[in-house]
Amino acid sequence: MFDTLSDRLAATFKNLRGKGRLSEADIDATAREIRVALLEADVALPVVRAFIKQVKERAMGAEVSQALNPAQQVIKIVNEELVAILGGETRRLRLAKNPPTVIMLAGLQGAGKTTLAGKLGRWLKNQGHSPLLVACDLQRPNAVNQLSVVAERAGVAIFAPEPGNGVGDPVRVAEDSVAHARDKQYDVVIVDTAGRLGIDQELMAQAADIRDAVSPDEVLFVVDAMIGQDAVTTAEAFRDGVGFDGVVLSKLDGDARGGAALSVAQVTGKQIMFASNGEKLDDFDAFHPDRMASRILGMGDVLTLIEKAEQTFSQQEAEKMAAKLAKGPKEFTLDDFLAQMEQVRKMGSISKLLGMMPGMGQMKDQINNLDEREVDRTAAIIKSMTPAERAEPTMINGSRRARIARGSGVEVSAVKNLVERFFEARKMMSKMAQGGGVPGMPGMPGMPGAGGARRKGKQQKKAKGKQRSGNPMKRKQQEEEAAQRRSAQGDGVFGLPGAGQSAENFELPKEFRDILPPQ
Repeated sequence: MFDTLSDRLAATFKNLRGKGRLSEADIDATAREIRVALLEADVALPVVRAFIKQVKERAMGAEVSQALNPAQQVIKIVNEELVAILGGETRRLRLAKNPPTVIMLAGLQGAGKTTLAGKLGRWLKNQGHSPLLVACDLQRPNAVNQLSVVAERAGVAIFAPEPGNGVGDPVRVAEDSVAHARDKQYDVVIVDTAGRLGIDQELMAQAADIRDAVSPDEVLFVVDAMIGQDAVTTAEAFRDGVGFDGVVLSKLDGDARGGAALSVAQVTGKQIMFASNGEKLDDFDAFHPDRMASRILGMGDVLTLIEKAEQTFSQQEAEKMAAKLAKGPKEFTLDDFLAQMEQVRKMGSISKLLGMMPGMGQMKDQINNLDEREVDRTAAIIKSMTPAERAEPTMINGSRRARIARGSGVEVSAVKNLVERFFEARKMMSKMAQGGGVPGMPGMPGMPGAGGARRKGKQQKKAKGKQRSGNPMKRKQQEEEAAQRRSAQGDGVFGLPGAGQSAENFELPKEFRDILPPQ
């Protein structure tokens, strides 16, 4: 969604790099480019004006003019101001002191409230809560059935006493759900309310009645991030008509311009709390303004990547694998390789994971064209091997490759390439596990093996010395001259007699004689 904005900002900052000092004209030109980029991304005009004013004021100040690297300082300012308009700090859910905590979802029809109710329920369940979904959208055809299906997929409970399709009182259902949650020990109640195709008084009145009936701890306004500036208008209408405590952005994985996300928090004064960035129930997480700003500026999102890894990977398994690799490369088998690959796959889309890596913004096209099925093909090849072949891939010869290729439905060359890639990966992973750093790269300071290559180079250079002649006569002459020099200077340490000196004729220096007792 932010690809166009990211590309424009990256091009703007590229023009600043290499300048030892920024003039007022440079800052004005940069501010103009950023303004155009934000307006093209469909960010609200008042937000753009406030943002550019702040950036220009800070860029003209001492923090840039006295900086050693002014370009980086401007990027830092833009990053901090982006974080500010996205809401500043991460806003957490307010949980009731006496359960259940009641969360009410409101928004237009088609914004994705029902699906989001399931995603929020699953997310809360993973956080250790026991959520209950409540079907209060009794107008839209099959809304109750849809919520039931979503709840079942999310593995959470649902309260749906009315069939819906125009039958039932949503206010009464909301009231009864809180009592039901107390009886059944559910600590969070998520109320899915009805939406409309536009802002009307009936919707506002019904949403206000439900709010008054259950006194929710949090009212979350669900907004479709793909509808542009209309999202801001709708948010303002809901804020004035019903009131809400936080915003949830849905459909952040779309390819529309993402200005709504950058505008809604600043215009409404209410922070974005959650973001949904895919169709799967796991494509949902808390919204972190600093991480989103980092993604927009092409700096990746390593913290989210680490969190996903911690949720997916077992600490015990990771330690076991590290110990295996430390013993030597042959300990790591194709079975281990397959297990690691499946763990990574559980973290989600490979292209999304790569997009969180810093510096990957320059490889957007390659990442977007990545074939996710390649992982499945690799798994099929490994599973077509015998246990002995997985444990010792060196035994895979031509006939075995042909059999594996037939079993997995791929070309023989694909099997050959996989085995070769595996050997390279095994070598690299083993070297890293033993503290040697990444092959082909210098060791990290403070790490084992750091500077090893540098020291070796120096030793080789020093050892080179004077070359021996290839001519036997000349080489003999060189050896005689070297022997004469040694006999004249002494071979020993600290002037002690060497191999060519007699100990009888040797005399200690005066300084040593003075401190020794008289003979």
